[in-house]
Amino acid sequence: MPGNDVVHPPDLADRIAVSSLVRRWLMALAGVLLGSFTAVSAVLFSVVALLALASARLLGRWGEPLRAAVDDGAVRLSELDIRRITRFHGTLHTDVLTPRHCRWYLGGRWTIGLLGTGVVLFLTLCLVVAGSMVSAWILGGGWGLIENSDRVDGGLIAMAALPGILLIFVAIVGVAAVGSLDRWFCVQVLGRQSDRLLHQRVAELTSSRDHVVDAIDDERRRIERDLHDGVQQHLVALGMLVGRARRAEDPEKAHELLAQAQVASQGAIDELREVANRVYPIALDKDGLRAALETLAERASVPVRLSYELTERLRPAVETVVYFVISEAVTNAAKHASPKLLEVNVTHQQFDRVLATITDDGPGGADPSGTGLSGLARRVAALDGTLTVDSPVGGPTVVTASVPCG
Repeated sequence: MPGNDVVHPPDLADRIAVSSLVRRWLMALAGVLLGSFTAVSAVLFSVVALLALASARLLGRWGEPLRAAVDDGAVRLSELDIRRITRFHGTLHTDVLTPRHCRWYLGGRWTIGLLGTGVVLFLTLCLVVAGSMVSAWILGGGWGLIENSDRVDGGLIAMAALPGILLIFVAIVGVAAVGSLDRWFCVQVLGRQSDRLLHQRVAELTSSRDHVVDAIDDERRRIERDLHDGVQQHLVALGMLVGRARRAEDPEKAHELLAQAQVASQGAIDELREVANRVYPIALDKDGLRAALETLAERASVPVRLSYELTERLRPAVETVVYFVISEAVTNAAKHASPKLLEVNVTHQQFDRVLATITDDGPGGADPSGTGLSGLARRVAALDGTLTVDSPVGGPTVVTASVPCG
């Protein structure tokens, strides 16, 4: 059975939509007209406020009442304009009004009011000219704007109709555009800072999420490369040695091959331990960041001087990021720079942040956009941290990571 919902015919729905559109445009026109008058008051207030504040500065503490009067006037005028915009151009939300923001708003609002006045005058002129020409053609009189109306024929009206309609359309759209511009300017100057910060934070988190995905993919590729180039090669060599030992007829030869296989197996174990440590060191969970860095410094292929100034343990995610930043920086320096000494410093920074600095005395010239350093930057950015690389030609290279503790 058909439902009981009322279905409007298409022509009725179109009429409702058109009437709603016309009503909104008329509201915008009223708001623009009223905004033209408030713009005049904004200009006058801005001029008076500048003179008053300059006088208050010269008067010193005696000018405080004058300054207070200016601040109060700025807030009151801004409140009135917010009511106008809310009434005619749409609802908006603002933070608590401050005199400084209100003065900035009133100082720039007059330009939009002037633009609105120009658009309304242009629309009025277009309508008057169009009405005069139509009147001259139909009634033989031109509202006083067109002389010798007997010379005005249908051809002239037809030639002027298309550009006239276009100009009227542009002026009509211009009225709505000025209303939207008026509201946008109020939102930008007086609107809720918290909303803009929230949108900015969402954008940052979206970017961080992409960075996390990229960092995970890079980590997977690195682990696969380590397993393929290291552990797998040792295991292949081990299998070949065992196979040769099984086929050897000479006991001494078989014993020698088995001894080599034992060495290869130990190499595979060591390589697997190194890969596991690069994936996630056990000491980091068990003993904390300091112990993990001390172990890293002992195992490094270049001398590492460690300075650890933190007195309390960080949360696990921060310890993990700091450890891998230092580990990757030490590995990159040992591989590409061959430094005589690496200095690693971990300390507290202002605003509850931890600062890790890795300095090597190599030849410099490190590329921050390289695979290793760009991967570190993405890993740090995932925790709202920053990573900088200063590596002039000739050295030294300084890698700095700043990560929030909380």
